[in-house]
Amino acid sequence: MAKYKIAWLPGDGVGVDVMEAARIVLDALKVDAEYIHGDIGWEFWKHEGDPLPKRTIEMLKTTDCALFGAITSKPKEEADWELDSALKDKGYVYFSPIVRLRQEFNLHTNLRPCKAYEGNPLNYKEGIDLAVFRENTEGMYGGVEFFPLPESVYNALCVHPKMAKFGKKAPLSEIALSTRIMTKPGCANIVRQAFEFAKKFNRRSVTVVDKPNVLRETGGLMIRTAREVAKNYPNIPLWETNIDAQCMWLLKNPHDYDVLVCENMFGDIISDLAAQLVGGLGFACSGNIGDHYAVFEPTHGSAPKYAGMYKVNSTAMLLSAKMMLDWLGETDKGTRLEKAIAEMLKEGKVRTYDMGGKNTTMDVANAVAAKL
Repeated sequence: MAKYKIAWLPGDGVGVDVMEAARIVLDALKVDAEYIHGDIGWEFWKHEGDPLPKRTIEMLKTTDCALFGAITSKPKEEADWELDSALKDKGYVYFSPIVRLRQEFNLHTNLRPCKAYEGNPLNYKEGIDLAVFRENTEGMYGGVEFFPLPESVYNALCVHPKMAKFGKKAPLSEIALSTRIMTKPGCANIVRQAFEFAKKFNRRSVTVVDKPNVLRETGGLMIRTAREVAKNYPNIPLWETNIDAQCMWLLKNPHDYDVLVCENMFGDIISDLAAQLVGGLGFACSGNIGDHYAVFEPTHGSAPKYAGMYKVNSTAMLLSAKMMLDWLGETDKGTRLEKAIAEMLKEGKVRTYDMGGKNTTMDVANAVAAKL
């Protein structure tokens, strides 16, 4: 019987390609695991009205963690249009399966390391080693949205003096509302995770990134809570920046920063910027981590136009597998995997199109596997 049961979620698009690459490397490492396939992705939305079927949720509950490729996600109108005709007008509503996974399993912490590896021609500056902690279940991606705006919601919100003007500008049928709901426990948890990481790995500082001068209540809650949590870590400085200024400073002086912590949407933005500093999304790995379960994935999308072409860089997927091994306690295998990736990049013999080369997704995996 295998030591681990790992949910295998290729998804669609290039998710299938990079997961095939990951399997080559995991097999080379001789990971003692049983990989259990799960249905997830756009095809299941089109034909079943659910991109994350209940059977997949139930399967995940029997596993230790999941490795996830990528899924196609489209705006509401396009999702409705592509739904099979037999399912139209039956009340099906598309909701991102990865966001749903995060909420179903309370994967509250999204960790996105962004590290520059020697030899990568796309490194903006050498020596960057950032870690972005993104709150994963609240904020702008909490999913509480309305269109059209129900009259009951509008009337309830009119207790705020600035709300009434929107009803005068347009009928409720022409008003869309997205919420940014943040809780003090959610803010405290993600900030604490960032500080614990900084403490464990001897990081120099933690920077909380928000916009409290404009988003006064939600941003204010995040900053106040971060200050409270920081008191428990007197040897680690807490820096505070606004999201717009942080984007500028991260481009100008990336080495000044170490651990960044943000709410959901701002964490998504800042981590993509940080990824570009070290070569782009082809090098951007992530872990969606809860108290008892975790899902690991590259942060790039499904890039449907490249599906099945084995063109995209699989390094992000392999680094996500490294994060999974570390989380499982297989730190020796995780360290060996990262070392092999670093050696492959330093040699510069294997480069996918994003690095100016002509090698394939599988060439990257085979080169890393050879070094293992």
